Amino acid sequence: MGAGQLTIDLDAIASNWAALNALSDDRVETAAVIKADAYGLSARMVAPRLREAGVRTFFVATAEEGVALRPVAGDADIFVFSGHMDGDTELVERADLIPLLNAPEQVTRHFSKSAGRPFGVQLDTGMNRLGIEHDDWRALSSELMDAGPRLVMSHLACADEPDHPMNAQQLRTFHDMTDGIAHRRSLAATGGILLGPEYHFEMTRPGVGLYGGLPFADATPVVQLDLPVIQTRIVRPFETVGYGNSWAAKVESCIATVSSGYADGLIRAMGPKATVWAGATPCPVVGRVSMDLITVDVTHLSTVPDKLTILGSEQKVDDLADAAGTIGYEILTSLGARYQRTYV
Repeated sequence: MGAGQLTIDLDAIASNWAALNALSDDRVETAAVIKADAYGLSARMVAPRLREAGVRTFFVATAEEGVALRPVAGDADIFVFSGHMDGDTELVERADLIPLLNAPEQVTRHFSKSAGRPFGVQLDTGMNRLGIEHDDWRALSSELMDAGPRLVMSHLACADEPDHPMNAQQLRTFHDMTDGIAHRRSLAATGGILLGPEYHFEMTRPGVGLYGGLPFADATPVVQLDLPVIQTRIVRPFETVGYGNSWAAKVESCIATVSSGYADGLIRAMGPKATVWAGATPCPVVGRVSMDLITVDVTHLSTVPDKLTILGSEQKVDDLADAAGTIGYEILTSLGARYQRTYV
């Protein structure tokens, strides 16, 4: 088999949800963010397992994602972060989605085209990305509250940095904008959950922590990626490996070529710092990551295995992300379509 083997542990995802759920008290609902096809791991496979675990509310990025999710989401609520975009009305109604209105024009669109249908509200508390701003909220809040939103939410910009002053600033702003309303509120994703109960309100919505990523350091690993060894060769001193002659052997070396590359989501920039594993033994990547292939120094192994592991218990998604100068989110959502996927 020439393709890498990507193993996704659905029970680990459910376990991570349960662990994050346990950090809030019983009055707080723990939802699940399943956008970007469950962070690249297949919403079609992940959503039913989370439903079994107790999830009753999902969040997606776009109405199109909500339509794709509905057949496996049962009667769960599906909130749409991008709100009610022009052209979304038929999708919202067909899949029974709940758009999170985030601008005055979306309020107008939803109330004129989908009057009486459920909606939520997204507020801007300082991130300046999505959300109704303070002055617009002052003008629209009475009308919106009278119409009965299913949720009023905002999003933290710096929750992965617990001591960042922006967290407390956004918490104060969210209180200022929403205290006294009679509707459910949500501020915390994974990082916000870990900041403590004052950030939880009536709903939390973990995302990356479900899939084994930071800032949930206690997460159970979810993915393992094994790369088949296609060929090994002996490289003599001063001979080079790969494009650009970027690595030269100092001593006689055994180099394994494995099947995967940047076309499969293994980011080219990680090359000089990346490691793969033979069981518990690290093996450095040498030369450049190319489109389909990676070369690895296995000189120190007594036996070269049939496959080497780049994601697993020894190296999690954020470890690999550090080597590439990025974040675990990008590693997860970049995992390519050529892998043979197994769900356990």
